Amino acid sequence: MKQLNLRMYGMVIALACIWIVFSLLTNGLFLNTRNLSNLSKQGAVTAILSLGMVLVIISANIDLSVGFGAGLIGAITAILHIRHGIPILWTLLIVILIGMCIGIIHGYLVAYQRIPAFIVTLGGFLVYRGMMLGFTRGETILLQDNWLKSIGTAHLSDSIGWVLMGVGICICSYIFIRQISAIQTENSKSAYVSIILRFIFTLAGIIVFVFIMNSYKGIPVPACILIGLAILIHFIANHTRFGRYVYAVGGNSEAAYLSGINVRSVTLRVFAIMGVLMAIAGIVMTARLGSAGPEAGRLLELDAIAACVIGGASLMGGRGTIIGAILGAFVMASLSNGMSMANFDNAWQDIVKGVVLVTAVGFDMISKK
Repeated sequence: MKQLNLRMYGMVIALACIWIVFSLLTNGLFLNTRNLSNLSKQGAVTAILSLGMVLVIISANIDLSVGFGAGLIGAITAILHIRHGIPILWTLLIVILIGMCIGIIHGYLVAYQRIPAFIVTLGGFLVYRGMMLGFTRGETILLQDNWLKSIGTAHLSDSIGWVLMGVGICICSYIFIRQISAIQTENSKSAYVSIILRFIFTLAGIIVFVFIMNSYKGIPVPACILIGLAILIHFIANHTRFGRYVYAVGGNSEAAYLSGINVRSVTLRVFAIMGVLMAIAGIVMTARLGSAGPEAGRLLELDAIAACVIGGASLMGGRGTIIGAILGAFVMASLSNGMSMANFDNAWQDIVKGVVLVTAVGFDMISKK
């Protein structure tokens, strides 16, 4: 636990250093409120995918299809609502169910047919890219509905932002009090310090985030969607029997099976959750871009996997955190956003992100030794 806490603090410090460097390279433009608001929208798509991807990785699997899968969901959303006039709520419900079905199919093939997840999702990668090209006919579909576009571009009012900040502070205080009262060990000094530091960091993060967002246009809707999903997935992963089973299956599937865990069912449900989050990410991405095209979602799966690994997840399974995946997603988004603002060549952008990924994993391996 101490190692995970240190890694989380290290991730926060690394993200702060990245922001400072790009602020210097862009003469302060990177850290202005407008760009930070845009960064929260841009990073939300990758972070939502990372929420599902980290569960998949913890269970010792992988999903290579989520990039074009999200793009396909976005194309279906645009076709159903724009071309066929299906009401927006029904459209969203349909595409989320489609995403769940995709995840269930993947999970069934991996868990019950014992086809490696790499092969299943690589096949999905190719299938969804072909389907998206066929559905869009190689053309970009522009969104003409303000309600749909507002999912990816709208902001909450300042008053709602203050209310949400108050709710967040109350929830964090309640959790803090419960954690403090639950400490009963004799050597509890380090536990007290860890809980207090987490509480201070979380409280400061909530207050600073709301103040910065409200100083521009308010909290972006994609950021609200991400926060809600992050709380839900964090609760599932850390406070439910299913979440404990996911870690057990990823750590040692044979031991989990012998202890009575239905390994196949756990794997199926993990991929189903991934499918739902893929659909939500596809909706947010399409709404933010204001269009659906044949190349939407390209390489998003690599950003999501990199975010999880940078955040501390092990590709061998059994280890990873929701908070780490979110921090990793915003590290990737910050690198892309900052290098674009600093006019880095596209070739160098990929090189830098690759070096950061390998460095993060290398640092993790060294810290274990």
